[in-house]
Amino acid sequence: MFVSVFDVFKVSVGPSSSHTMGPMLAAARFLDTIRAVEPLEGTRLQITLYGSLAFTGVGHGTNAAVLAGCLGFEPETYDRGKVETALAELATRRTIEPAPGRTIALDPEADLIIDRKTRLETHPNGMRFALLDAGKKIVAEETYFSIGGGFVKTLAEIEAGDMPATPADDVPFPFANADQMLEMGAAANLSIAEMKRRNECARLDGEAFSERLIGIWDVMDACITRGLDATGELPGGLKVKRRARAIFENLSGKAGANDMPLHSAIDWLSAYAMAVNEENAAGGQVVTAPTNGAAGVFPAVLRYYISHVPGATREKIPEMLLVGAAIGGLIKYNASISGAEVGCQGEVGSASAMAAAALCSALGGTNAQIENAAEIALEHHLGMTCDPIKGLVQVPCIERNGLGAVKAVAAASLAMQGDGSHIVPLDACIETMRQTGKDMDERYKETSLGGLSVAVPDC
Repeated sequence: MFVSVFDVFKVSVGPSSSHTMGPMLAAARFLDTIRAVEPLEGTRLQITLYGSLAFTGVGHGTNAAVLAGCLGFEPETYDRGKVETALAELATRRTIEPAPGRTIALDPEADLIIDRKTRLETHPNGMRFALLDAGKKIVAEETYFSIGGGFVKTLAEIEAGDMPATPADDVPFPFANADQMLEMGAAANLSIAEMKRRNECARLDGEAFSERLIGIWDVMDACITRGLDATGELPGGLKVKRRARAIFENLSGKAGANDMPLHSAIDWLSAYAMAVNEENAAGGQVVTAPTNGAAGVFPAVLRYYISHVPGATREKIPEMLLVGAAIGGLIKYNASISGAEVGCQGEVGSASAMAAAALCSALGGTNAQIENAAEIALEHHLGMTCDPIKGLVQVPCIERNGLGAVKAVAAASLAMQGDGSHIVPLDACIETMRQTGKDMDERYKETSLGGLSVAVPDC
């Protein structure tokens, strides 16, 4: 099994990797399949959103994202101002141009359908693209599923295997679970980070890989900085005010004071994590870690390590990213990172496990201690629901990232106090998360039909 670090950590656009990034990429994929259709002129594109995409799509920005994908915009180069201008023009023009000089009719009001009645059994995040001729006959169609973290699959791809493993001879350490990861590390006398690096470099040039890896951290770090600089109210109607800057300024003003309590570390972590998720809620650029909704946990722990841990060095950042990706890949492959599939345990829970493992590694933890740190963090998120108020990735999501970062640091610290031996293996914890998600009522899986989303009706 091989899930690349660049599959786990992808440059994305807020507020949701499954509801924003996924639909944008799905639209681009469908346009790629129809560019050769003859004739294109006289056809119309119809898009239908199902399940969680239908119930919480407006709050998550799905409508705008899928239309932006139809207009040729991509997450990595996303410019919010340009997208808003293009969408305004689309509302008037009502056509898109999938290839130079070739147009398709697309009326955002009539051709983007929100279907809250039809249930697709394959996955909660389904969307259907259909190209129709003048007589409304289907010329081409495809159904895509946004399965979390920006991953998009067709029905055929899911039936073939959600995350098909690469050939065993493709990478030197093809561990498919944590037990194999520990066995391979012991046999080769290598750290998790080094095994992951060798797997990546089996496909990518070492120098280019290192440069790209640091680039991921640069985007994360820049997102924290933007979030700490910004003020005002977040969009969406909940009237949630940004708080990260005020927390950060308050902490900075007291830094070094003799009366600062030790638990102020919690506030630093919360400020960093909330800064990212406030940016995400505002539709800014973030990095999936492993999703947008949980994007603040991992970078917050990395910034905390660099800024607050004695003896910390930036040279550890690549190692931390590699270890985090190794754990995230195991969770993705063996369970899920999708809130619509398993609840928030799959998003913030996975992010916390990844961050705990990364910090434990940077602190000098053994492979066993790193696996233990990931298990502790994930175990104490089991059963967490995904119930965003009004379908917005704001309440409880922003604060939840702060608490996920706090749990990650606590888990890493606790693991470092032991020798790595523990009762519940990480593999068992991941399987428990998968089964818990399977048993969880769909009202608590990103539909905003239960939990906090209905407990505050005035919102």
